[in-house]
Amino acid sequence: MNSIRSAPNPGGPRRKATEAPALAVAAVAKKLGVAPATLRTWDRRYGLGPSEHTAGSHRRYTVDDVARLVIMRRLTLEGVAPVDAARAALDADEAELALESQVVDVEVAEPAHAAAPEEDGTSAPAEPETPASGVRLLRSVPLSAAAAEEPVRLGSLRLTSVSDVVDAAIAFDQKRCDQLLRIAPGTDPGQWWSTLVEPALHRIAERTFLASPGEMPEVVFSNATLAALREYTHESEAALVAGGGPPPNHPSRMRRIVLIFAAPGEQVPLAAHALAAALGAQGAMARIVTGSATAHRSLELVTMVRPAAVAVVTMQPRPVLDVVDTLHEANPDLPIFVGLSNDEAAANLPLAPTVQRVRSFTGLLHEALAVVR
Repeated sequence: MNSIRSAPNPGGPRRKATEAPALAVAAVAKKLGVAPATLRTWDRRYGLGPSEHTAGSHRRYTVDDVARLVIMRRLTLEGVAPVDAARAALDADEAELALESQVVDVEVAEPAHAAAPEEDGTSAPAEPETPASGVRLLRSVPLSAAAAEEPVRLGSLRLTSVSDVVDAAIAFDQKRCDQLLRIAPGTDPGQWWSTLVEPALHRIAERTFLASPGEMPEVVFSNATLAALREYTHESEAALVAGGGPPPNHPSRMRRIVLIFAAPGEQVPLAAHALAAALGAQGAMARIVTGSATAHRSLELVTMVRPAAVAVVTMQPRPVLDVVDTLHEANPDLPIFVGLSNDEAAANLPLAPTVQRVRSFTGLLHEALAVVR
């Protein structure tokens, strides 16, 4: 049993309990898209439970409690061990909680029948209440028609449902999908990708559609994702220059650039665009190689640009990675990070300390940042 302290009382000077309604476990589970049994497990094992008491000794979750749960959920989705994710959530200070409470368009849902993994590899039992689809997603309480257009809100915490994004895409509602995926100022595009866009992308890929000519949910979703990243990047660059910073093509920024490739013959994945935006949000420069990117052409590009690092993003289960061999042979000191989930494909990578296989989007981001910083 892990010994983890209880969360500090969030009813302090930063936010009074009366400013937002405290919620019961079932309401919080519904809003966050997890099973109530998962929340009880987090409470029992890690001390991430409700901190407010009402008449009759009923315990309720405050806004700060939910902010800690968002941290816990986000970190576990990124592959952090539950005990470490819980410790980070409990150690979050007021500034971190305030930031989490202002997150816009963050999705933390998963199928409600899948409970949180336990330390021994088993799962806590989930409660059986699910809609007809078999998947309980993040849904708001019944609202007026006008209010239903806004994301779920608990105090200042706003959450957008993955299911809403998927529904807009399969309805071919480009305008609605654009609105739902827009990256609000101050939002971390890396977190936006990991907690909202990537789950929606996987869910769309799992569905089967009967569409009319010219209708593709994947295209609607891709267009909205690219538009959101493009708008966010343009606004961020404009703000940087307006604040006295160097323009994107300034030599001081180009010296630490990261080049992002797809596998040869593969259309550049959306994750590559998200990675570039997430690097930019952290002050790094990144550019995506599009068009023909054969091994020879890639080598010419690397020789000309002289990047600080190269990242290869691929969605193929068995990609052709000749480009990695070519780049490493010509530039043995160049850090190359390859995002691969397939162990067989990873076996084809050169055995060198500068060539690293990374399993997740978050891992690629952290590895690239470690180099450019």
